[in-house]
Amino acid sequence: MTDPGRRSSRSVGAQVAEAWAKRAYERHFPSKLTDAGGEQLEAQHWGDTALDCGYITVADRDALIAKLEAIGRVLHSMMDKSELFCGARAPTVRESAPEYFTDHRSRITVH
Repeated sequence: MTDPGRRSSRSVGAQVAEAWAKRAYERHFPSKLTDAGGEQLEAQHWGDTALDCGYITVADRDALIAKLEAIGRVLHSMMDKSELFCGARAPTVRESAPEYFTDHRSRITVH
């Protein structure tokens, strides 16, 4: 039971890192943060399960849940304000305007 709890709790940070890497794509950023939120909720589940199985105390579980809920609030806030993180456009590899023709009919110019 410790493996899934570790995996989900560690995955939260990894998902946030991936969201940050994709912040240039306005739809990917909140999507990856949603994945992080799901992992955070899964970690809460494993904390409850560990308590139910007698592996941790109520105080330990409550402390864990409090930290995870705080992380969840931060993630939710970031999703709600994703435009603040995604506002700067990443450089693009395509040209801003085609400059291949000197007129609209035939000639090709080399720059």
